[in-house]
Amino acid sequence: MATILIELYQHNLWANLKLLDVCAGLNEEKLELSAPGTYGRVRDTLVHLVGAEERYVAMLGEGQPDNAVREGEPFPGLATLREHAKRSGEWLIKFAGENPAGKVLAGTRRGEPYRMAAAVPMLQAINHATEHRAHVVSILTQNGVEVPEMDGWVY
Repeated sequence: MATILIELYQHNLWANLKLLDVCAGLNEEKLELSAPGTYGRVRDTLVHLVGAEERYVAMLGEGQPDNAVREGEPFPGLATLREHAKRSGEWLIKFAGENPAGKVLAGTRRGEPYRMAAAVPMLQAINHATEHRAHVVSILTQNGVEVPEMDGWVY
């Protein structure tokens, strides 16, 4: 089972990096694009995707990096987003390999105490990234930008 779990997180990292690499070739005008039904501008969606993954990693026990990606701050650039996505994605792969099936997390979130299975933020990490990659792909393809497939069949 751990092997399949590792593979899921390897795909997630691969797809995140592939999308960030595509976006690294875009001009500022394309990074400002948005479309109805998506999170927002391409740049904001990428910041949200990477920042949220760092928060899931922190919740799972790695701790928040000193220079975490945060929404509402100046755009850090695609190279920085890629570096952060690589670091958090690799950590998730490592954590998945430790077979954390029975691990329970406890802490506070938004000022409220919580206890939850580690599976919750792990599931959310993949679901969240998939959803927001789809948002960026929708925005770009609606505006004539070719985006490679990032699904499991291509991986």
